[in-house]
Amino acid sequence: MIVIDPSSPTPPFEQLRAQLARQIQDRTLAVGTRLPAIRRLAADLGLAVNTVGRAYRELEEAGLIETRGHAGSFVSAAGEQGRARAQRAASEYAAVITSIGLDAGEALRIVQAALGHGLPDPTA
Repeated sequence: MIVIDPSSPTPPFEQLRAQLARQIQDRTLAVGTRLPAIRRLAADLGLAVNTVGRAYRELEEAGLIETRGHAGSFVSAAGEQGRARAQRAASEYAAVITSIGLDAGEALRIVQAALGHGLPDPTA
């Protein structure tokens, strides 16, 4: 179930993108699941067609969904490949952290800073 909060500072397209991505990643939406048509989902959620279209485009660019022309948009198997890639990267990162002697708390702060698109504060 998708819920858009019009009072949220997060734009509606991002709310939709994040909720669909979460459902794909936690496998609530399985590989091969057909997503609602853009126009239908826009009408159901009370959003503009372009808003839903942008969310779908960003999900497609991330490899989480694929569009098959008039057949519609589907949850992509590439999302599973992305999860495996992330797990490999995490294992490699953990090995680096261990080899240089950083503690887990510092390692997590570095990751959180990177996910926030910022750089960790070297004085922290």
